[in-house]
Amino acid sequence: MAKPYYEQLNKLIRQLNLEKYVPNPLALKHFFSGAALYTDDVLCASLSPMGLAFKLKPSETNELIDSGQAVPLKYFPKGHIKKGYVLFESPDLDDLRKWETYFQKTFIEIENSVL
Repeated sequence: MAKPYYEQLNKLIRQLNLEKYVPNPLALKHFFSGAALYTDDVLCASLSPMGLAFKLKPSETNELIDSGQAVPLKYFPKGHIKKGYVLFESPDLDDLRKWETYFQKTFIEIENSVL
């Protein structure tokens, strides 16, 4: 089940040439029923049957959730909310400009939190 999501996220990473935005290597891994992207050993994004998730600064996560553009990230229906992450349900992966913006914001948030 995870393989299609791994392949889709890998394709998105290649299309956007995301390596140019981070000083350290990106790591793409299988997880649960999807794929997760890491940098600096921090989960920065994931793609699964639930949607596309990103780590963002708290003010942005709140804004996206409050506006209805995204929902809180939970890995399981009865699981806890993963703070600092938002989930875009049913994402249009062809909207490259939109996702590139969120990847950039994610990398900035991770860089700021690692410092």
